[in-house]
Amino acid sequence: MMKHRTTQRHPFHLVDPSPWPLVASLGGLLLTFGGVLFMHNYQGGGELLILGILTIMYVMFTWWRDIIREALFEGQHTKAVQQGLRMGMILFIVSEVMFFFAFFWAFFTSSISPVFNIGGVWPPVGIEAISPWGLPFLNTVLLLSSGASVTWAHHAIVGGFREEALHGLLATLGLAIAFTAMQAVEYLHAPFAMSDGVYGSVFYMATGFHGFHVIIGTVFLAICTLRLYSHHFSRQRHFGFEAAAWYWHFVDVVWLFLFLTIYWWGFNVII
Repeated sequence: MMKHRTTQRHPFHLVDPSPWPLVASLGGLLLTFGGVLFMHNYQGGGELLILGILTIMYVMFTWWRDIIREALFEGQHTKAVQQGLRMGMILFIVSEVMFFFAFFWAFFTSSISPVFNIGGVWPPVGIEAISPWGLPFLNTVLLLSSGASVTWAHHAIVGGFREEALHGLLATLGLAIAFTAMQAVEYLHAPFAMSDGVYGSVFYMATGFHGFHVIIGTVFLAICTLRLYSHHFSRQRHFGFEAAAWYWHFVDVVWLFLFLTIYWWGFNVII
């Protein structure tokens, strides 16, 4: 009997069966259950939490490894697939924008109409706000410089200058690590804590989650640096790097809003 050969007549990628969605969901289950048990001091909660974190990290590595293989070696990422990936990354960044929107909403609600139990003024009575012209301004310079260097790396990849792109990415990583270090120094010397009312809560939640995003973006760019060194990117196919660059520019813009509102405007306004 003759075997009929199936031919793909569309540009989309129908992925092969994969265990990673199931393993990821189990890791998430272990992570949430372990976290709740750990926070309530149940025996074994910490071990369950660590197991969930390790499971999630393992799935992240293996799942993204498979995606890199599908794109680089199997040629599955056609223009239609790349367009879908771009749209997915854009929607993810939009969701992150709304995440930070909640923190800015909390800040402006508390600062424009300060309630009587914090003295009716902003910053609240007893709070010594951090001057924006010290470490915050230095961090602004570092982060804006990193945005310029990652753009340099992007243009170098498009132009086919691999060595220049590597230099640009290494410069971006150095600036990102310096930013995180300066943020840690600021936290260590801050004259208030997260428990100091609404000011401390809003400040540490907004800047802390931004710092977390900086760390994620740094890891993202570090992996892109390794992939570029391993010749994974070409002038036409480098969406992995584009996604990292978009994410990093998003981090830059969020910091600009943080600097202008929480640091500068919040430091100078007295209502």
